[in-house]
Amino acid sequence: MWRLLYNTLLILATPIIVCILLAKKRCRRGLRDRLGLRIRPVLEPSGERRPLIWIHAVSLGEVVAVTPLVKELHRNHPDHRLIVSTVTETGREAVEQRLAGVAEHRYAPLDVPWAVSRAIAQWQPVLYVFVETELWPNLLWTLRDRQVPAVLVNGRLSSRSFARQHVFGLMSFYRSVLRSLTLCLMQSERDVQRIVALGADADRVCRTGNIKFDQPMPATAVDASLRAGLGVHEGESLILAGSTHTGEEEALVAAYRKIVTPHPNAVLMLAPRHIERVADVVTMIQTAGMTVQRRSRLDRAVTGPRVIVLDTRGELARAYCEAAVGFVGGTLVPVGGHNLLEPAVWGKPVLFGPYTDHCAEIAALLLEAGGGVRVSSADDLARQIGHWLTDETARRRAGEAARQMVLDNQGALKRSLDLIEGCFRDSRPSSPSAVGQSPQPVMARR
Repeated sequence: MWRLLYNTLLILATPIIVCILLAKKRCRRGLRDRLGLRIRPVLEPSGERRPLIWIHAVSLGEVVAVTPLVKELHRNHPDHRLIVSTVTETGREAVEQRLAGVAEHRYAPLDVPWAVSRAIAQWQPVLYVFVETELWPNLLWTLRDRQVPAVLVNGRLSSRSFARQHVFGLMSFYRSVLRSLTLCLMQSERDVQRIVALGADADRVCRTGNIKFDQPMPATAVDASLRAGLGVHEGESLILAGSTHTGEEEALVAAYRKIVTPHPNAVLMLAPRHIERVADVVTMIQTAGMTVQRRSRLDRAVTGPRVIVLDTRGELARAYCEAAVGFVGGTLVPVGGHNLLEPAVWGKPVLFGPYTDHCAEIAALLLEAGGGVRVSSADDLARQIGHWLTDETARRRAGEAARQMVLDNQGALKRSLDLIEGCFRDSRPSSPSAVGQSPQPVMARR
């Protein structure tokens, strides 16, 4: 019943969905592929097929998180082809940059029956892995029908989405979707409890931790060429605010205006979450009476108090290396927070706001370790940043605590891989009855 109702409503809504996607510049490319009008097969030059593993990561952040796992799957299964599907253009760029020679990129099909069926028929996956609870019912139902194991990795359920599913009384619908999954590998015990409450089979749910902790730890040496390329001069202290949203940029600029009087060598860099908003952010800074530069149009002769807007893709994570203090956006406004680990891995103290539902466990760990501070206003930002700029010892101590917290929480990647490999062994085509069964030897709760 749910399948029929879902598809009826989805087909009626498809014209609206297509219009919404066309209105978003970052989602336009690949729309033909997503609609199932053009599905590129994954073949050898000879036209032969190899077994294929399909990994789905929505956009840039998910691609970054899953990259180490994809590389390990490639190493463990050199006879398999791998594809990583995304929804956005930034996701495509990340796959092509980070996984060249390891996996091919494809755009994920929209969850309409014809697009899903064509994609699965063309790619013929033997395993499907998806990141952070991207539950697409038709895709999961069709994979189940074809006896293809589906594994949720790094799963999480925010308070908002969990509450919404309860409010609308969709428990039996979600149960029908979640029962299609072979494994649910969740970030925290809270996520385990929530997905079981929504209807997942408890025997197939396991807490493995957050694979974002298992990104390769970079060396923290200062890179003079990167620093100069970002427009930051010798002796200046960079305050880097990443993945920011409307409302946060205004608070950060207001805080910066208070900071530059006692700290005239401080420079603020804003990296909007959505790059298409850059022009609006620049206008806002100019209206506030501050000198502003765009990273793509730097005049390196400009010195003194100023705001640099990072309007290029793929530089944010590396740019935190040159920061004195890092702020992570989506936390001062009710978005839920972005990747708090990006500054932490570089040994930088981390600031974030009260809205951290998407990264609650990491926020709590940073606070407990002394590597992060929660702020709620421009005044809080100015006070804490000013403290760290004044007291270099306190700033260094907080940064070291943030980096150590990351090191102390690694291991989710290996736990996830062990469980995925167990599922893989149980999904051989010669034994279809084993598909979907839990790999009991490695399913003990962690």
